[in-house]
Amino acid sequence: MAETDQDDPKARLDALERKLADKRAEYAPKPHMDEHYSQAQQAWRMVIELVAGLGIGFGMGYGLDAAFGTQPFLMVIFTLLGFAAGIQTMMRTAKELNGGPRPDEAEDEAKRD
Repeated sequence: MAETDQDDPKARLDALERKLADKRAEYAPKPHMDEHYSQAQQAWRMVIELVAGLGIGFGMGYGLDAAFGTQPFLMVIFTLLGFAAGIQTMMRTAKELNGGPRPDEAEDEAKRD
């Protein structure tokens, strides 16, 4: 190491911090809301979330009914639970699209309070 590098560790630390800040900014993930989505894409996303919830609930209920021989009891229950989960996911997406805090941001704010 040169004599000047050892004389000014503060300057070296500042230079390293600037380099790290530049790299962090370069590779930082973009916020989800910065991307441009058309209204149709947003609508399809919400429809798919609802249908996925229904499908997963139906599949789980059907599978459990087949395993336990309780048809159609568990299929109906799990389909309704899947519908509720799909609605909840759609509402969360709608809140996100309207500019509300994302779920992970809301948890961070709750922890700070």
